Amino acid sequence: MEFIESSNVELKEIYISDIKKEVVAFANTRGGTIYIGIADDGKVIGLENCDEIMLQAGNAIRDAIKPDITLFVDYDIEIIEDKKVIKISVQRGVDRPYYLEKKGLRPSGVYVRQGSASVPASQNAIRKMIKETDGDTYEKVRSFNQDLTFQYAANEIKKRNLEFSYAQMTTLGLIGEDGLYTNLGLLLSDQCIHSIKIAYFEGSDKSVFKDRREYYGSLLKQLSDSYEYIDLLNKTKATFVGLDRIDKRDYSPEAIREALLNSIVHREYSFSGSTLINIYDDRIEFTSLGGLVPGLSIESIMLGVSQSRNEKLANLFYRLKLIEAYGTGIAKIVSSYKESNIQPTIRAADGAFQVILPNLNYTSDKDNIEKGAGASDSYNPQFQAILDMMKNQGSITRRQAQNILGVGQSRTLKILKKMTAEKLISQVGKGKNVEYRRRNKAANIKTI
Repeated sequence: MEFIESSNVELKEIYISDIKKEVVAFANTRGGTIYIGIADDGKVIGLENCDEIMLQAGNAIRDAIKPDITLFVDYDIEIIEDKKVIKISVQRGVDRPYYLEKKGLRPSGVYVRQGSASVPASQNAIRKMIKETDGDTYEKVRSFNQDLTFQYAANEIKKRNLEFSYAQMTTLGLIGEDGLYTNLGLLLSDQCIHSIKIAYFEGSDKSVFKDRREYYGSLLKQLSDSYEYIDLLNKTKATFVGLDRIDKRDYSPEAIREALLNSIVHREYSFSGSTLINIYDDRIEFTSLGGLVPGLSIESIMLGVSQSRNEKLANLFYRLKLIEAYGTGIAKIVSSYKESNIQPTIRAADGAFQVILPNLNYTSDKDNIEKGAGASDSYNPQFQAILDMMKNQGSITRRQAQNILGVGQSRTLKILKKMTAEKLISQVGKGKNVEYRRRNKAANIKTI
């Protein structure tokens, strides 16, 4: 019998620990056989202590390779040319990709058979194996990155009096049945590879750019950061009925919340692009990747029909009381405009879904001219508190503004920066001696 190394045959003169790499390669490709006791040139050398070597090899393969491969590996002792050799038969596994636990689920730990050699798999090959064995549902697939941390998510979940143990993570779907992190785990982790990009423009088009933010980390962190920033830009308009003042924000906070949650919970995360939020004077556009789930239409969504693309992610947000029930988000957005003569726009295209919220207080320059209006009537209570203090004492420091607003240092600086950009106040001095003073153009915030 002639022995030649090939795509499904590996020859080893003696047992070496490197044999684990060959087992991984065969299990990830088309299976194969390893002979121990036969040299690379096909010469039968034989072994003296076959039982001891089989035990050693079996323990190493069981302990060093993940997921468990033992059901797909058989061990036999064969007599060839009156000499004992060990035959290890490896079947193609069903939980590919298999990998060396110490190296992890990366090319240095995942091997495939290429000709007569076992070589590291490419990242694309690893992703393909994961998709073939785990299916097409993104959130259930094993995460390519297994070095995940959950500091932000753990704090948020515990704040809501929910458990965040290994068992709970498995129940929620952050950890799969094989003990590995899933893509849902990746989305909730501090290492989430997706982001939310927010662009803030002057006017109703993209000709004048004012600010840009991009938020990373756990989806729960991106949700919080994005909402806080949009809320900062959500101004309040004051109108008067008799002696009573009625405050009306540009956008219903509930509409912003639901549009933001919709863009996070229902987007297609197998696409690598970011969720986009564009803020104009007259509208906010929330654009998420993925389009409609097959079988749904805009009409059915407006009727309250819902089929979540990411069921486990939606379930997690439901348990965190961030969403109430499937199919209510769009209805809440529409309801927030029921007393307005303008309505939100819902759009779907191949690969994208968009919600557009019109500004409830917006009037064009033409409207202002026709009405004989001057500056904007926008009223922001935080801005007004700072302006009132400046009116009384001339200028204020950042610390004084922080004390008046009752918010943190970073939020105070954001508000002062915004007021400076809108030419309501001016900054005087640098470093520790910075002060802020009211400008004459502060009339574009309505005072009382």
